[in-house]
Amino acid sequence: MDSPWGITLLVFLSYLIGSIPFGVVVSRLLGVTDPRSAGSKNVGFTNVLRVSGKKAGGLTLLGDIGKGWVAGWMGTLLLHQEWAILIVALASILGHLHSVFLGLKGGKGVATALGAVLGVAPWIGLTLMSLWVGAVYLWKYSSGGALFAFAMFPIVALLFHRSWIFVLFASLVAILIWSKHTDNLVRLWMGTERRIGNRPADQEAHR
Repeated sequence: MDSPWGITLLVFLSYLIGSIPFGVVVSRLLGVTDPRSAGSKNVGFTNVLRVSGKKAGGLTLLGDIGKGWVAGWMGTLLLHQEWAILIVALASILGHLHSVFLGLKGGKGVATALGAVLGVAPWIGLTLMSLWVGAVYLWKYSSGGALFAFAMFPIVALLFHRSWIFVLFASLVAILIWSKHTDNLVRLWMGTERRIGNRPADQEAHR
């Protein structure tokens, strides 16, 4: 399927897959709060976890990682040129960030990006996931863990001796993730970012 039409079709399918707002879908299926109406109003895992609990948050995380993985795996399975595979993977991330089902709005892309990387480069994906989980465990900031992991993405790609095309892909994904976390960066700097597991009242203790 390395023809221009084949690549275009896979990019379109990947974008549609990435556009599926699992935070909204899971919330409706479980009959819990729509994440767009509470908390940070973000459809991603962290906000769903905070406003609707562990079950909804966990299912949202699996769905968002899964759709990225499906897109990356699909590209790897059907295409041979690395640049084309990475564009297909990138399309799923862009779908999550700018979902066609949410008026081109969406989440911040962390889980979907991790899934996409797992699909095209499993060991690098696992490394990023370990960095994310480790940073969240140490700092208790979901956003801080994501920012750290994706800041390391280009470096990890170089350590794994990947091509310059892959390093460019890693850098672009890192920029996308960081650009969607500008508000979090400000709150981290000001010491007002909420920690994982903390209620608003608890956050005062960390200011």
